[in-house]
Amino acid sequence: MAREKQPEAAAEAEGTPERSYREQLDFLNPIAQPLASRKLTRKLYKCIRKASKHKQIRRGVKEVQKFINKGEKGITVLAGDTLPIDVYCHIPIMCEDRNLPYAYVPSKSDLGAAAGSKRPTCVIMIKPHEEYQETYNECLEEVEALPLPL
Repeated sequence: MAREKQPEAAAEAEGTPERSYREQLDFLNPIAQPLASRKLTRKLYKCIRKASKHKQIRRGVKEVQKFINKGEKGITVLAGDTLPIDVYCHIPIMCEDRNLPYAYVPSKSDLGAAAGSKRPTCVIMIKPHEEYQETYNECLEEVEALPLPL
């Protein structure tokens, strides 16, 4: 009986259309500031894909938190639709204390997919690397230009 349901669930997952950027904004947390624009979100996903090929990302709250504490540099990307917010609300404060750039993107499932994972993830740190330095620098400039919340 369980085997019969699996193909149906897979077909339903494939048949669901992706939500647009505008639709994803409806599910944002109140703390999701600064939020990346649609264009910047695409650039960040592209940079995350390149970084994951070279094993230059940190994924998940525990891992990102550990490497922020160790003083590692990079762009921190947080998912704006993570609930409860208590899970990761301390990460932006840690980034501000260490002058690390950070931005929110609307979807944790898209963030996980960009990292090459089937599981959603709520925070990723992109580390700089010479193979994708140009893309990284573009993202870094735009993330740093975003206004920080008060």
